Order: sequence, then C-alpha cells, then structure tokens
Amino acid sequence: MRSKLPDVGTTIFTVMSRRALELGAVNLGQGFPDYAVDPRLGELVGEAIRDGHNQYAPMPGVPQLLQVIASRLQARHGVAFDPQQEITVTLGATEAIYSTIQTLVGPGDEAIVFDPSYDSYDPAIRLAGGRCVHIPMVPPGFHYDWDRVRAAITERTRLVIVNSPQNPSCTVLRDGDLDQLAALIEGRDIHVLSDEVYEHIVYPGEVHRSVLGHPALRTKSVAVYSFGKALHATGFRVGYAVAPAELTTELRKVHQFNTFTIATPLQHAIARFLVEKPEAMDGLSAFFLQRHDLLAGLLASTSLRVLPSKGTFFQLVDYSACERLAGMDDVAAANRVLEEAGVATIPLSPFYRDPPQQGFLRLCFAKREETLRAAAEKLQAFDAGKRP
Repeated sequence: MRSKLPDVGTTIFTVMSRRALELGAVNLGQGFPDYAVDPRLGELVGEAIRDGHNQYAPMPGVPQLLQVIASRLQARHGVAFDPQQEITVTLGATEAIYSTIQTLVGPGDEAIVFDPSYDSYDPAIRLAGGRCVHIPMVPPGFHYDWDRVRAAITERTRLVIVNSPQNPSCTVLRDGDLDQLAALIEGRDIHVLSDEVYEHIVYPGEVHRSVLGHPALRTKSVAVYSFGKALHATGFRVGYAVAPAELTTELRKVHQFNTFTIATPLQHAIARFLVEKPEAMDGLSAFFLQRHDLLAGLLASTSLRVLPSKGTFFQLVDYSACERLAGMDDVAAANRVLEEAGVATIPLSPFYRDPPQQGFLRLCFAKREETLRAAAEKLQAFDAGKRP
C-alpha cells in the first residue's frame, strides 16, 4: 500500500504519554490537565442530554453557541462578527486547522510555517498536495524573522501559519509582528491561518495580539480557537474557526465532508456555561501563572534552567548544564528522564524539519499542585544523581 505520509509516525505526544502510563511516570508531557472541570459545566452536559439535545447539530454549529462566541469576540476585539456567516464550530482546533489548510492549499501551492511548529501543520499541508516551507525561530527568544519570510515568499505561496501564544516555544507575537506580516502579504493571493488556542494564557508584561484585531489581516485570515484549552476539558474536542464570510463559505465546504457536525450536547452545555459564567476564562492567566511559578521555583535548585514562558501552559527547560543529560540530543534526553527520573517530557526536535543543536525539553504545568511537586521531586533527585 502506498503511504501518503511515509515519513510520519505516531506523534511524540502519544508516544510519551503511552510510555509514561507503561512506566507509571508523572506525565508532564502531553498538554492536558489532571484536575476536574468546573462542576457546573459537567452538570450542564447532563442537562443538555436530558433535554434531548442528542441528534445532529447544524453543520456550522448550534446557534446559541455561535451567538455566544460572536458576543465574546466583539467584547475582546471591538469588532462585530456575524455568527451565521463568519463562525464555524469544529472538532477542536485541530480540525479547524486541517479544514482551513485543505481550503486554502492545493497541489503545487506553498505554505509557510515557523519551527518549532505544532506537528499537525506540515502533514495537513502535504495531504493537500502542497509544499510546507519551514522557517526556523532561533532560540532562546524564538522570534519571527520577517526577512527570512520575505525571502521565502514565491508566486506559489498561498498560506502563512502563525501561532501565538506559541506551542511549543512558549513565546508570543511582539509589537510590530502583525504589521510586518500584513505588509508582506499585501496585494498577494496569500491568506493567514492564526492558531490562537492559548489566547487567554499570557503572562505579566505580555498581551495577546490577534489577527482579528488587525484590520488589514482580519479580511485575509482564519483564526482558530479551542474550548478544550480554555475550559480545562481537552476531551470535549470543541473548537471554532473565525473568518470573513466568503472564506467561511469555502471552509464549510471542507468541514461538512470532514466532521460535518460537532457533539450537540457539548455545544449546548458550553453555550449555557458561558452565559452563566461569562468570566470563566478571565482568570486563566493568573490560574496558570501560579502553577508556572510553582514548578519554576521547585526547579530553581537544579541544573535545569527554566526559560521564561510568555504564554501557554507549557515551560521550556534547558538541560545542557545537567551532567546526566549534557551532550545528549533531546529525544534521548527525554527518554532518559522518563526512564530514570520517572517524568514524561516532550523534546523539541520533533517540531522542526531541520532541528538545530539545542537542549530543551517542554514541560506541561496544567496539572494539580501535588502532581507538579511529585514531578519536581523526581527531577531534583535525578539532577542530584540519585536513582529510584
């Protein structure tokens, strides 16, 4: 059988989570919480089922949820969005990303991504028949290099994918980045896919810069979001895409033959939850900052150097000064930490086409405090040369 993705294996997230389960390790790898969702959200899911919301939802999304999303977008960006023509509920942000790429990229087209890039971008581009152009973000700042973007744009370029706050680098777009992007695509048949699933998780001194708040980019962009990240419910798999009406029409042509419709009771429950608790996402930065600071503080006594996290619920650590890991590539280092320390992490190199020499591991701190403390104790012991 001919493989469409012959060089693609199981994602690093699945591999590390599976091995963590097998070894009984603390999982700071895959980005999911280990604490409960708001009890009221669970109650509302049950109520939606009992109320009979168990059949197909409308393909674009449940009207009540679309209206809630539109209202929240207007409050956040000061712009009115048509809930029926410009918002589409999707199977998480991953489907929104995939459907957008299939909409905008065709055989022979090129799409630009920035490494380290989330691992679904490249395969989706290739499955659309396109060529993925990887532009590295240089550590430790991981900033966008617009001169390299300018040099990479050709007459075949159709899409630029940006991600802020960025997973896995934990950085955000800076002042002027969106202006430079807008200038580069002005007058060209190029669109932007903006992955903004961590929009509510930015830390002191930083702000979230969205394409939806940028007049020149708003008309040429699809912005994607995730309720799973915002409501601590990654298993719900409910996200949404926001785009101009003409672009949304084309996006829905793909969406309807991809997932068609998203879990009806979950859509109703989320809509009611956000009406009852409109402030539910307002405290996410403070909520995660406390966990970020806890983990960073616990690791301060080790040789694992914590890099500043500007957003997301992840943290990069530089292991180059750790005697037991120094000189190892990051995949080998992650495996050693998993096997000998009992902590699952994520190496950065799988997020690059051409990985640079670096020594970073990504940790997820969207965990209970006791989970973070248990992981930190294991990492402290490992760093001190102790074996379990």
